[in-house]
Amino acid sequence: MNGENWRKDNFLISTDKDRLQFKRIHEFLSKEAYWSLEIPLDIVIKAAEGSWCFGLYDEAKVETPQIGYARIVSDYATFAWICDVFVFSTYRGEGLAQWLLQIIMNHKMLQGLRRICLTTKDAHRLYEKFGFKITEIPQSWMEIKDNDIYKKTKTLINDK
Repeated sequence: MNGENWRKDNFLISTDKDRLQFKRIHEFLSKEAYWSLEIPLDIVIKAAEGSWCFGLYDEAKVETPQIGYARIVSDYATFAWICDVFVFSTYRGEGLAQWLLQIIMNHKMLQGLRRICLTTKDAHRLYEKFGFKITEIPQSWMEIKDNDIYKKTKTLINDK
């Protein structure tokens, strides 16, 4: 297996894409993540292929050990976007999201970048621990955003 690994008790964080359990990742992103409801599995896989991925695993579980995930989109020189960060609800409150972010933010590949971004609706306190703050000049940011794109795509496919 490729990638880097970090261990803490029976938990593992790995950048080895061969370990990723796309059905588990898709289960969370499509059903629980407010930012990607109804996202198709093929889009989850395609996004991971173009990203640097961190899987979080409970090595005590045999069949479904993946319990969390994060991915980074970056040029590794000036900019990084941290996205799709989650820990399954049954593992929340154990400090695992904080550990995952600590591994990511301390990694040599993200040091010296001019900007590291993310968006969150409800995890501000977690990210603030790592130096993130609300954008000082929001009017300088622009975006094209469609939170319902997967629902629309699904409707278009079903209408054909």
